[in-house]
Amino acid sequence: MTGPEAAMRYVFEVGMLKRAKRTGWWIAGVPSPESIADHSFRVGIIGAILAAMEGADPARVALLCLLHDTQETRVGDIPHIGRRYLTAAPNEKVTADQVDGCPPEVSMMIQAAVDEYEDKETLEARVANDADKLECLVQAVEYRSQGNANVQPWIDSSLASLKTSSARQLAEAALNTDVIGWRA
Repeated sequence: MTGPEAAMRYVFEVGMLKRAKRTGWWIAGVPSPESIADHSFRVGIIGAILAAMEGADPARVALLCLLHDTQETRVGDIPHIGRRYLTAAPNEKVTADQVDGCPPEVSMMIQAAVDEYEDKETLEARVANDADKLECLVQAVEYRSQGNANVQPWIDSSLASLKTSSARQLAEAALNTDVIGWRA
């Protein structure tokens, strides 16, 4: 299958992310964690915000964020502890298989975005990676506010992994802001 059919096959495949749960939260005792698509959506929003704060291209960062976990349709969401025992194919390889047969301009766009995210060489990639970690921290803060006391390690590791000053500022704000204060 090639061309538009292959592109639509990819669209259907990434739709699986709406049903696939983020498995690491089960370790923390979260009974119904958000989906990978839920996570990726907010990573994109956070990425665009961070990009504006860091002087990066918000549209590019949002694209990198949107595509950063699409490979999990094929390899699953391997929790951090599982990575000690399992070795998944590199995301770049999974993406190449996913977009095989798509129109060349589609394949090249998706592959280039995933490669850039994984290489972490550009400002946009570094901001997108921070957005991923910051979203995990924000989600943990929300789960903590709902009574889950086991999420502190996710908060700590996410906070420790942030590279940009803007991400650290937003993380500090997340830790000191009422999660439903936006309603006022």
